[in-house]
Amino acid sequence: MNPGEIVVWKNEQVPSYTCTIIENTQHNIYFVLCVLYYIVLFGIKISIIIGTCLNDYGLTLTLRKGDRSEVPGLLKEGSPVRSDETICPEETNNAPLSDLKELGQIQIPDATERIYCLSIIGQIEGHQVLPAQSKTTKYEHIIPQLLAVEQNPKVEGILVILNTAGGDVEAGLAIAEMLCSLNKPSVSLVLGGGHSIGIPIAVSCTKSFIAPTGTMTIHPIRYTGLVINGHQQFDYLRKMQERIDQFIYSHSQISKEKLEHLMFKTGELAQDIGTILIGQEAVEAGLIHAVGGVKEAFNELNSLITESK
Repeated sequence: MNPGEIVVWKNEQVPSYTCTIIENTQHNIYFVLCVLYYIVLFGIKISIIIGTCLNDYGLTLTLRKGDRSEVPGLLKEGSPVRSDETICPEETNNAPLSDLKELGQIQIPDATERIYCLSIIGQIEGHQVLPAQSKTTKYEHIIPQLLAVEQNPKVEGILVILNTAGGDVEAGLAIAEMLCSLNKPSVSLVLGGGHSIGIPIAVSCTKSFIAPTGTMTIHPIRYTGLVINGHQQFDYLRKMQERIDQFIYSHSQISKEKLEHLMFKTGELAQDIGTILIGQEAVEAGLIHAVGGVKEAFNELNSLITESK
């Protein structure tokens, strides 16, 4: 048979070995295509996993120009693969949006900023992760920002905006202790509410303001969970309450006796004991220095910065 010549069997059955070869060839081609498809698919996933592992150990995975579109999860060419979540398309070229999603801030302290604004909103999240539908301020995000403010010579003061319902006691006290130990002037402004453990944060700054409609709820600490031994648990809660009380009356003008009176007052809260202070009432009680808004807070902070020079 010459090359290229088509051979047709007339009235005869095609030899069985010829059908077998054709069938096996089709299966082999299909198998090779499947293998190539999964190699490409898993190759991309493996590259993402490797990049995530390198990023967790402080290393970075960079791609050559032209590879960026094949591997999702890169903010820009040469940037590390993030391990926490998938990047939204609008975040790829918008660093402030990414900072807003991760830290609740438009940007971390920059060298050109003179006054840094720190917002504490929702519930203060501590050692336990709160549900996804809750607005939270994570203390592991706040502490690095405060350290950056302290170390940045260009930042001369910090303005703390509070609208919080409270939250984890130790996380709130940690933030308050860091604020009061800064070597730079600080001013706090309570907008909406500065309840529960938000009160130590509000009084920790050099000067404090509250909006005319701002509220502050003073109440004893609560505990939810398993109680193994009642006596030891009671002593633990009492010592924790003493820590909070001591911090509040040592960083404000309220007396210990008045703070305890407001904290254990009955008849004002339907399902709890305590007191709600609104605007001027918080000033008269000695918790907050003055009633004011953003303008008054900035003016006071500028004055403190001038005095500190």
